Formats: sequence, C-alpha cells, structure tokens
Amino acid sequence: MNIETITQEKNIKLTNARKAILETLVNSDKPLCYEDIKDKLAMDKATFYRNIIKFEEENIVSSFESNDKKRYFEVQKTKHSHFICTTCSKIECIHSKPDLKLDGYQVDNIIIKGICPNCLKEG
Repeated sequence: MNIETITQEKNIKLTNARKAILETLVNSDKPLCYEDIKDKLAMDKATFYRNIIKFEEENIVSSFESNDKKRYFEVQKTKHSHFICTTCSKIECIHSKPDLKLDGYQVDNIIIKGICPNCLKEG
C-alpha cells in the first residue's frame, strides 16, 4: 500500500506527522490504539487525533472502540469484521465475509465479542 498514492488520491497534504501515522498503521497486522503507537511517533496526542479524524473523514482509516474503552485504528485495506475477547481484550481481524443478512441493509463488518481460544483453555 503506497501512502503517497493514497494521500494524493484524496488530495491530502502528506505532512511528516501524517506519513508517520499511516506508515505505522500500514505496517501493523492488527488494529492499534494511540497507546500502542505513541512512543513510535514524534507528535503530541492532539496532533495524532487531528490527523486520524481527517483520515477517517476521507475513508483512509477506520476505527472502533474495544471493551477496554480504547479506540483502535487501522488502514482500510479491505472491509472486515473483528473479534474482541471479553477476557483478555485481544483483537483479531476476521477476513471472512459476515454471514448476516438484514433485509434492506448492506452489512460490511461486525464486531463480535466473546472468549478467545486461549482464554477458554485457561478458564
């Protein structure tokens, strides 16, 4: 995924802060919250969130809130669902299409909460 191409297509100026945020999200194999990446970025919290809001408005980044009350972000590569463990708060991406049909609606993603296999074994 080419960051320069993404920002050019959306007509967004690619600042150092924006490039750092997008590179971090693109190189991650899971959604990240601010706390996960703050030490990797040379910017304050306000700058991070101001840029994230812009990315969300332009549909470059999507986000959701987990059961730990943190907001998690990821670059929108493909639409997919997420599983959040209610015991350990681990987040997993589910790339299979959700098998849920609602008359008159198009379902793009679902957040499923439950207990992951590791926590089931330990419990």
